[in-house]
Amino acid sequence: MRTFSAIIVVLGIATATVARAQETTAPAPSFRSDSTELVVLPVVVTDKDGRLIADLPQDRFTVYDNGRPQKVALFSNEDTPVTVGLIVDNSGSMGPKLGEVVAAALAFAAVSNPDDELFTLEFNDDVTDANPGRKVLADDVASLRTSLGAMVPEGRTALYDALIAGLDRLENGSAARRVLIVLSDGGDNASRATLDQVLKRARASNVTIYTIGLFDESDDDSNPGVLKAIARATGGERFLPRSPGPLLTDCEHIAREIRSGYTIGYAPPDRDGQYHRVRVEIDRGRGPKVSARTRPGYFAAAGSGAR
Repeated sequence: MRTFSAIIVVLGIATATVARAQETTAPAPSFRSDSTELVVLPVVVTDKDGRLIADLPQDRFTVYDNGRPQKVALFSNEDTPVTVGLIVDNSGSMGPKLGEVVAAALAFAAVSNPDDELFTLEFNDDVTDANPGRKVLADDVASLRTSLGAMVPEGRTALYDALIAGLDRLENGSAARRVLIVLSDGGDNASRATLDQVLKRARASNVTIYTIGLFDESDDDSNPGVLKAIARATGGERFLPRSPGPLLTDCEHIAREIRSGYTIGYAPPDRDGQYHRVRVEIDRGRGPKVSARTRPGYFAAAGSGAR
């Protein structure tokens, strides 16, 4: 049986109108304009040293769709709540790493927006909701610790099935911005779904995936290549910390990245059912050089909106 140890963080921004708003805060931005569904891009901006840049104005950004510049209809860099799914490997080989997984998840929650909505799915041969029907906020550390601490590792690993289940669950999230945090080493020995199906579904769901992998030297069944493929295909980034300390740091970094990111939306130029490649460029102006990272593209819905 293989040794488990890694964390995939799946960051998604859905093309839906915000359903949840706090009375004491301004409403989150709408993802529709003139009844046309927008192509919505989560954008992360960093300087040459990898530091997050969160205060750039809209006029510094240019979005290209299949090489053509687009008019931005939605722009936000506000720290709004997200729906977060913790997708945790609970297979038999998980036991030695369970403490690290719990600590990393709690570190992520501690740096997240306290109003983030969380759910937890654990997976081995099957996928199970650790808190059936419950919505837990990020600042409810006790509930998060209890749901993770109750796991009893056993069975095989259905990573791809768990990713599909997490994407399904996100469709019912109350926040417009949506995240999955999946713990796995990239190997899979029990899924009915395939990697290609996961990637296709993730692209269609506007998901960005961050991967953080921890691997033992003796772990012959680990697959860091899968983690890299998932991250690259969805505009994310892969992290490979070598010990628990960097693991916690990476989780905190990802949480801050979610809170510091930009949301950019534009009306799809074509409704041709084809895959459109996207890139975001930033005008340097008189400031230092910065770079933007977003998902590489989307599938335009034929005859209607974009996905």
